[in-house]
Amino acid sequence: MAARNAVDRPEDRIRAAKDTGLRNLPFHGYDANRIWLALVALALDLLAWMPMLALADHDARRWEPKALRLRLFSIPARLARHARQTHLRLSAHNPWTALALTALTRLQPG
Repeated sequence: MAARNAVDRPEDRIRAAKDTGLRNLPFHGYDANRIWLALVALALDLLAWMPMLALADHDARRWEPKALRLRLFSIPARLARHARQTHLRLSAHNPWTALALTALTRLQPG
């Protein structure tokens, strides 16, 4: 079983990288594509750490990037400003709003 996990983990990371933007390089210039690759690497790091830290006790920690994008990252929201504070108001009608709020609360410092 340990040998199978050692093989599966890199394949999972490669599949996630392709789903995150590594499938095609979108620009003609080398420097622009280099920046694109750095952004993809940053997105992959965030996708690796966020489930471990914010979704540790939920099945969402095993979701693929496409499922995370569909369920958590596409929740309708509005930025509201009042009294020099900015608030993120998430849609109450989305079924994944409670999970997103739990994850955001866990990621808050202090």
